[in-house]
Amino acid sequence: MEGEEEGEEEEDYMSDLFIKQDVRPGLPMVRRVKEAIQKEEKQKEANEKNRQKSIKEEEKERRDLVLKSALGSENKGFALLQKMGYKSGQALGKSGEGIVEPIPLNIKAGRSGLGHEELKKRKAEEKLENYRQKLHMKKQANEQAADQFRIRFKTKQEERKMEGDLRKSQRACQQLDAQKDIDMPKEAWFWIEPEEEDKKDEEDKEDECTSADLSVSEKLHILTAYLREEHFYCIWCGTTYEDSEDLSSNCPGDSAADHD
Repeated sequence: MEGEEEGEEEEDYMSDLFIKQDVRPGLPMVRRVKEAIQKEEKQKEANEKNRQKSIKEEEKERRDLVLKSALGSENKGFALLQKMGYKSGQALGKSGEGIVEPIPLNIKAGRSGLGHEELKKRKAEEKLENYRQKLHMKKQANEQAADQFRIRFKTKQEERKMEGDLRKSQRACQQLDAQKDIDMPKEAWFWIEPEEEDKKDEEDKEDECTSADLSVSEKLHILTAYLREEHFYCIWCGTTYEDSEDLSSNCPGDSAADHD
């Protein structure tokens, strides 16, 4: 008996010790309490959502059931229609040209006012249209910039080609004049000096033989005309013809475009 009493006393002591340690205030205990409270709140929210969902579902089911059910004579509106000669399933109107089925019910969800959805739709369409206009304007600007670049590039190429043709004409003029023992050029810029030619850079430097009075194209036109009249020579054909008749008969023309 004494042994049993001592065993029971030891068990009670260990149980009291465990309870005291478990309920001792501290961080683990506070954390467990907070977690329990949060869990309870989440459960309440879930229950409330489920309850609201079930209420909405019930309302929808009741509404669908009523809409599917035909009106009976107990309905005052239907009774008035019957007094005016209306029969179930008949179209409305004096000549029966009206609708047969009732206008469908459009349930409005949300708390926004009437016309709010239409306003949102209109604003969205305006925003989309503005975006499309901006894209179109940007595309046009890019196309214009590309066209301007192509024009500048083509103009630069044409200018360089004319400069090259002018130098070629100057060299040909100097050689052909020398063959006729002409010591001085008709115009100072008709010839190109060898020491000046060595200084030329066709890619980076401008033609130094052109004057401020005449452009490169004007110089080229004057000089090529002189070569054709004086020497029956065409720089684009690279040929000296026998006479003016031979030149006019066999040369395509007096410009670079005629030889393309």
